[in-house]
Amino acid sequence: MLTIFKRTLFFSLFFMIAHAQDLKEVSSQELVNIQALNLIKQANIEVNKAYDAQSLYLLDSTIQGQKQSIYLTKDKKYIIAGNAMDATTGSALTLPIDLSITQNKEALTFGSGKDEYILFTDPECPYCKKFESFFPQLEKFVKIKVFFYPLSFHEKAKNLSLYILSQKTNEAKIDAMLNIDASSELFIKRNQKSLASYEAHLEEEMNIARTLNISGTPTIFNKKGNKVSWVGLLKKYNIEVK
Repeated sequence: MLTIFKRTLFFSLFFMIAHAQDLKEVSSQELVNIQALNLIKQANIEVNKAYDAQSLYLLDSTIQGQKQSIYLTKDKKYIIAGNAMDATTGSALTLPIDLSITQNKEALTFGSGKDEYILFTDPECPYCKKFESFFPQLEKFVKIKVFFYPLSFHEKAKNLSLYILSQKTNEAKIDAMLNIDASSELFIKRNQKSLASYEAHLEEEMNIARTLNISGTPTIFNKKGNKVSWVGLLKKYNIEVK
C-alpha cells in the first residue's frame, strides 16, 4: 500500500474516459517532467513510461517493486489508481505491450487493408466466431495476423486449430477458419496422423499467447500494442453489430 501524503490524492475507482484507444507515448522531456513531480516522488512511484490518453496520462510505473498501471490527471495534481475504460468502445484502457515475439509467427493473414491487427482466436469460441463472421465486411480495411489459442474447455478447438494450420495456402487456411467447424465432414474425415506435424507450430502460438498474458479469446491488438475490443474495431469501420 502506498504511503499517502498531504498533497497527494489517491483514488481507487473505475474511471471512464473517451477516445483513448490509441495511446501516444509522451516525449522524453515530458516524461522527465512527470518523474520530477513532488506527488510522484513523495509516493515513491517510479515512472518507467508515460502515455497520453487524452483525458489522463497513463503511467507505466513501479510501486514498491511491483509493476502497476496508474493514472495522472492532466493538471498533474492527482494520481488515480484503479481501472479505466474507453467510454467509446467499452474496452479497458491498458498499457501497450511489446508484440515483437509475434513477428512472422502468425498462422495466417486476413485482409488487404492498411490497418494492422493481431488476433488470438479459438475455433470453438462463440465470440470469436461472431467477430469472424464480419471478416468479409472488414477485408478491405484491415490486415489481421491470426494466431490460434484453443482454450482447454473447448473439446475440439485444438484439433480444429491443427486442421486449419494444415491447409496448404493462406487462402485455404482462411476458408477453413471461416467455414469449418467440428461438425464439418472435411474435419471429421481428417487425417489425424498428418496433423501431428503441426503440433509444434500450434504450441509455439499458444506459448506466445501465454507470454502476452492472454487468458481469453478473441484478444485483439493494434500494431502499437494496444488492446482493442472486437466490437470497438467493427464500430471503427461503421460496421453494425447485430
